[in-house]
Parts: sequence; structure tokens; C-alpha cells
Amino acid sequence: MKNDEWPFDQPPNCAVITLKTVMSREVPILFVSRDEDDQSWQFPTGEIVRKNDAAVVALHEIVELDPSVLELADLPPGWIATRRSENAALEKQAHR
Repeated sequence: MKNDEWPFDQPPNCAVITLKTVMSREVPILFVSRDEDDQSWQFPTGEIVRKNDAAVVALHEIVELDPSVLELADLPPGWIATRRSENAALEKQAHR
């Protein structure tokens, strides 16, 4: 994807948080959050995360791994998106 086609308001090399098991394709991305304070992105599984399981990667790596997250490029800070399975649509919602 060319930079002029990049839909996120952060650059492709923006650091995001995910899990090692997501990056190794052992588990799908089922939960996405965008922090309200610093607008950072997180792509965990939706379950409790231990510090040793976390991985910091570039946003473009997440897009390459799961292009469906492109649908979330306009996710407002403070919002989350969830889905029940890898093939389900990501549903956006304000974080409570």
C-alpha cells in the first residue's frame, strides 16, 4: 500500500501494541482499542494480557497481518472494536 493511500492518521511505522501470539498467527485479532489520551493503538485478543506476551510492532505490520483492520482507520480515540471470530466484522463502540 502506498503512503498516499494510507487511511490511518498515524504513519505506517507508528508503534502499536499487540501479542506475540497474534503476530505468529496463533490467535486472531478480536479486540482493538485506541487510547483516548495518546491515541495509541492496541491489537490484543480481548483476554487478559501478561507483560511478557506483549509485542510492539509497526501499524503496517498489523495491516499486513489482518487487512480487515483497515476498516478501523477512522476509529475515534477512546473507542474499541470487537468481534467474536476471525471471520466476523469488527464492530465499533465507544469505550465505557
